[in-house]
Amino acid sequence: MAAHCSGCVVLSADSAGQLFNCAVFDPHSGSEFLSYRGGNTSSRSLTVLNGEYILGAQLGKNFINVWEIQRKDQLQQKIVCPGIVTCLCASPDGLYVLAGIAEAIYLWEMSTGNLLAILSRHYQDVSCICFTDDSSHFVSGGKDNLALIWNLSSVVQLDSSRTPEPRHILSRHSLPITDIHCGLMGPQARVATASLDQTVKVWEVSSGEMLLSVLFDVGIMSVTFDPCEYFLFCGGSDGNIFQVSLCSTSLSRDKTFQTDSDGNQVFKGHRNLVTCLSVSMDGTLLLSGSNDETVRMWDVQSKQCIWSINHKGPVTNAVIIPAPANMFLADSHPAVPLPRFSRHLNPSEQGDGTGSGGMCLRLGADTQPEGTYLEKADELYSLMCAVTDKSVFGDGENTKVRVSELEEEVKTLKKINKDLYEFSTQLLTKPN
Repeated sequence: MAAHCSGCVVLSADSAGQLFNCAVFDPHSGSEFLSYRGGNTSSRSLTVLNGEYILGAQLGKNFINVWEIQRKDQLQQKIVCPGIVTCLCASPDGLYVLAGIAEAIYLWEMSTGNLLAILSRHYQDVSCICFTDDSSHFVSGGKDNLALIWNLSSVVQLDSSRTPEPRHILSRHSLPITDIHCGLMGPQARVATASLDQTVKVWEVSSGEMLLSVLFDVGIMSVTFDPCEYFLFCGGSDGNIFQVSLCSTSLSRDKTFQTDSDGNQVFKGHRNLVTCLSVSMDGTLLLSGSNDETVRMWDVQSKQCIWSINHKGPVTNAVIIPAPANMFLADSHPAVPLPRFSRHLNPSEQGDGTGSGGMCLRLGADTQPEGTYLEKADELYSLMCAVTDKSVFGDGENTKVRVSELEEEVKTLKKINKDLYEFSTQLLTKPN
């Protein structure tokens, strides 16, 4: 079993929770490796935190079930939330957790358990949340037909008087959004949104521009790319999975799906709506989960089903993930214990502190020339995101000037960072 640790595994869950809450399977044979018991997990609400914990929002209840990844038999703890969690996502870097609760998005910091932000820009329930692979942005979709792209650094800010705003509002869908998938490349990534309006749309994270809209003859319940973004895979409410070629020379911005010899094909086998899709890192395998209570693995090239696993209820989550190192090591332990999650934005004011003795450091005015540290970081980040914008570069002379300005900026930020580090070190090592 340890041989599989270097590869990938399948993680899936169903709404019944009779056999297990969620289970881990071999992607090649479909044989079960592990199962985690206790409760059942709602759709779009199963996530792995930092390769050390599995978090699953309890179906119809206001708490999140948590397991240490190597302790499959013991429900580790429950995180009580302010309401029923409709979707859940941990950042790939393991530092943050996002939860959709009614029409709001809650953001927790994992090192302290502090609730950093409550984002209320959706008008109806949030249905799905997805981080970019570098954790710099996240995208939320709702029953209000909107998808919002958020820059994490502008959401995690010390100035509580400023309400965080989404970087882009994607408002071209006409019915609720059912699924979101972010491709690779961080702030330069593309993101796909699926909707009951029978379309899947592809957008650019950096500009918010719509690159492609594909119309189907059924509502689309799930969507994913392969890692190279040769294909878009769309799960239909009729059980079909549609493969859309993104490399076709005749691709227009708006198209209606039709099968052809150019890579636009259909995977047939599910008997009910397809709730989740995931592609292996090498792009050869496609995993699907359905309300027909099965999880299927497909060979992308031949469109043949390799194996099928029967669940005891509609499949709510199914994903191919790299096997976490601790998953098959029974005597391993998480490097960092999970903190108590705060339910209030200002825990000290609400008597809801984490008890960790943590503190918030703000840099003095003399070390903050022209704006706060976070504002500077945000400004630099925006410039990095704008590398495709011609106006940043212009002619060669302007480029040199801009580069030297940015180098100065980086020096200043490094000095601030060093000062902060030295101050923290003195504080921590000072004898009582």
